[in-house]
Amino acid sequence: MARERISSAEARRLALAAQGFADRQPDGEPGGWDLRRVLSRVGLLQIDSVNVLERAHYLPAFSRLGPYPRELLDRAAHRAPRRLFEYWGHEASLIPVETQPLLRWRMERAYKDAWGGMRRIHRERPELVEQVLGQVRDRGPVSASDLAEDDGPRRSGPWWDWSDVKRALEFLFWSGRVTSARRRRFERLYDLPERVLPSAVLAAPTPEPEEAQRELLRIASRALGVSAAAELRDYFRLTGADAKPRIAELVEAGDLIAVEVEGWGRTQGYLARDVRIPRRVEVTALLGPFDSLLWERGRVKRIFGFEFRLEIYVPAPKRRHGYYVLPLLLGDRLVARVDLKADRAAGVLRARAVHLEPQAPAETEAALAAELAKMAGWLGLDREPP
Repeated sequence: MARERISSAEARRLALAAQGFADRQPDGEPGGWDLRRVLSRVGLLQIDSVNVLERAHYLPAFSRLGPYPRELLDRAAHRAPRRLFEYWGHEASLIPVETQPLLRWRMERAYKDAWGGMRRIHRERPELVEQVLGQVRDRGPVSASDLAEDDGPRRSGPWWDWSDVKRALEFLFWSGRVTSARRRRFERLYDLPERVLPSAVLAAPTPEPEEAQRELLRIASRALGVSAAAELRDYFRLTGADAKPRIAELVEAGDLIAVEVEGWGRTQGYLARDVRIPRRVEVTALLGPFDSLLWERGRVKRIFGFEFRLEIYVPAPKRRHGYYVLPLLLGDRLVARVDLKADRAAGVLRARAVHLEPQAPAETEAALAAELAKMAGWLGLDREPP
């Protein structure tokens, strides 16, 4: 695509099409092929522990396919033939197994790049790390709570004050020596990669770090459509030191095309090679707060003129829009947001707050109501409210 400049409207359509929002929704109930198409578009699904509505990784496929059997994603992530594996992609993520070789360089750097508590446990208690690995080998799939250490420190608070056994497991997970077999009430169950991942994936050659990073950036560029360097880097959480030279190499090779984007000022834009700009994108969808379309807040502001802030960790009195807020995509714009809660005891979906954007079209409220009804039915929360 030989372009030197694209308009802001084209940038919106590119971003949405790259994320799968221009694809036709299935006529009947979505199946495995439909889910695989979504995964091929977005590249990975972020995992998050908050469950006030539904676990975050289930929502992107709903936004793009409508009501789909969540068992499709469970099978892809937790049953043979395994199509997804869990690792640090964009935060904790479900990632296609074919991407695993591209992340081995990150696993090899665990000794210097993993979080401080994990590095410390490897440095100060290497014998414990090996003991924990032996327990996983003998007993897996196994959780951290199953491997409670008799004489070690215990969790003393709700945030990240893990036991040394948990730190050892997390170090082994970061370094790729163990992986997630499945989750039990959201607690990760660890096992050896050879008992979880397909043998063909494990046998695949390990690319050099530079080539792996280039391929991760290619995946990111296809998922973004048009992007700035910071957004390309952020998609798989690459460092600036790793991403900057790789982006330059991709531009030189013609895999990325540098363009000027209307409204981006001095921010350099990059297009994926062979990308096509759709003439229009007409979609109605509720977006989970951890949707990959929303990951980079500056990008959301530049492309959609939409200020989005994740307020889960903001004290309640300081929240502007609510705890678990889903933007509404209508046409090719973000036009509203709704704070949702699954009231499972009552069997209803509760909209605790609704905010429309100043330029929201007249049909916004009706479109939002229809999407809420669709989501309520999908979640089994469509009883008459008390």
